[in-house]
Amino acid sequence: MGIATVNPATGETIKIFESLSQEAIAQKLAIADETFKAYRTTSFKQRAAWLHHAADILDARADEFGRLISLEMGKLLTMGVGEVNKCAMVCRYYADHGADFLRDRPVKTHASQSFVAYQPLGIILAVMPWNFPFWQVFRFAAPALMAGNVGVLKHASNVPQCALAIEQIFHEAGFPVGAFQTLLITASQVAEVIADERVKAATLTGSEGAGASLAAAAGAHLKKTVLELGGSDPFVVLESADLELAATTAVQSRMLNNGQTCISAKRFIVQESIADAFAEKVVQKFAALKVGNPLAPETNIGPLSTSAIKLEIEQQVKDCINAGATVLFGGDPDAIALDPGLVPDNFYPPTLLSDIPADAAIAQQEFFGPVAMMFRVPDINAAIALANDVPFGLGASAWTNDPGERECLIRELEAGAVFINGLVKSDPRMPFGGIKRSGYGRELAAEGIHEFVNIKTVWVK
Repeated sequence: MGIATVNPATGETIKIFESLSQEAIAQKLAIADETFKAYRTTSFKQRAAWLHHAADILDARADEFGRLISLEMGKLLTMGVGEVNKCAMVCRYYADHGADFLRDRPVKTHASQSFVAYQPLGIILAVMPWNFPFWQVFRFAAPALMAGNVGVLKHASNVPQCALAIEQIFHEAGFPVGAFQTLLITASQVAEVIADERVKAATLTGSEGAGASLAAAAGAHLKKTVLELGGSDPFVVLESADLELAATTAVQSRMLNNGQTCISAKRFIVQESIADAFAEKVVQKFAALKVGNPLAPETNIGPLSTSAIKLEIEQQVKDCINAGATVLFGGDPDAIALDPGLVPDNFYPPTLLSDIPADAAIAQQEFFGPVAMMFRVPDINAAIALANDVPFGLGASAWTNDPGERECLIRELEAGAVFINGLVKSDPRMPFGGIKRSGYGRELAAEGIHEFVNIKTVWVK
C-alpha cells in the first residue's frame, strides 16, 4: 500500500512510498532491540552531546525542514520554521537537564541505603500526528533518548518525508542507527508492532478513536501508554479583561496552524456585558486574514491538511446552523479568492459562530479547522460550568484582571493546563497533557521523561 506526500495547497502528489512488509518491520525491531542493549549503558554526557548536535542540525536547516512541513501538510512556512526551532530547544533542554531528572534520588528510611533509580525500558513506539510533524516527534524522542530508551516512529501517513528526515537527523547527530527508526507503515500495522514482546510501551498523539485503539492493543499485552488526544479548549473572557489583547490572542490561538491545533481556543466563552464588543473585535481581525499559499509571506491561513477535514468542518458548521447558530463571519468556502495553482478542496475561511445552544450535540464536538464558537454567559460561575461541560480537558485560557476570579479559574477549570491572560502552549519546562477524553500521562519537563522509565525502589541493609 502506498504512503504518499500530497501537497494540500496544490493537490500535487510529490512522492509515494511503499509501506514496510512484516519481515521489514521485524528486522527494524531486531535492530532496535540489539541497539538498546548497548545504548542503555551510554553515559548521560554522551547522550546530551548527541542531542546538542541534533539541535544544531535543526537550527542550521530550519528553512529546509520548515518548507518540507509546509509542502506535506500545509502549515505556513514561517510557522514550520518556528516549529523546527522549537524542536532544537527541546533537544537542548533535555540535554542540559535530563541527567538531573534521572539521577538516583536518596530517600531516608531505616535501611542502610535506600534510593529511587530511573532506568530505561527499551523500545518505545511513538504514533504521531501530521499537524506538528516535527514537534510532536521531538517532544517524545528527546526525553526518551536521553533516558536511554530507543524509539520507533509510526508517523501520520501524509507526512512520510518528515518522518524520514527526523530519522536522518538523529543519525547525523551521532545516535546509533537503531536508536531511532521510522516505520513507514499503515494504521492497520500498529497492532502488530505493539504486540511484539520487544516493544515495551507506546505513546500516541491523535484522535480519540486512534488513542482508544492503541490503548486497547497495548492493554491486551499489559504495556504502558501515554495518550494526548483531542481538545475543545475554552477561552473565557470576563469583563475585567484587557479586551483588545484577549481578542487578538483569541484569533491567534484559533487560527494557529490553520486551525488544526489540539490546544487552540475553540470555544469563546464571553461575559454578556462585553460579548458584543469582543465579537466585533474578533470579526474585524478575522476579516483582515488572508487565506492562500502557505509558502507566501503574506498568507495568514493555509489549507487544511486533507479534503476530508474540510468536509468534516463544513458538516459541523451546517450542524451548528441547523441547531440555531448565527454566522457572524465566514462559513462560505466558495467565497475564498485563491491564487492560480491552488485547489479549493482543502481551504476553509475563518469562521465565527454564535448563539449555539449550549446543550446542542454539536457544541460538544472538537472543530479541527479555522472555526470558533462563541457563547455568552452572565458571570464567572456560568463560564466555568460551560467551560467544563465537554468531554475534553486539554487546555484552557481565561482572561481577567480580578485576583479572586483568577484563583477561582485556576482551581475550577477542568484541564491539564490553565493559562491566565495568555495563549495556551507547550513548553519543555512544563508538563503537558490532558484529562478526561483528552488523554492521560504527561510529556515534557521532569514528568515527561519519567513516563518511560522503570522507577525502581532500591533498599540496602
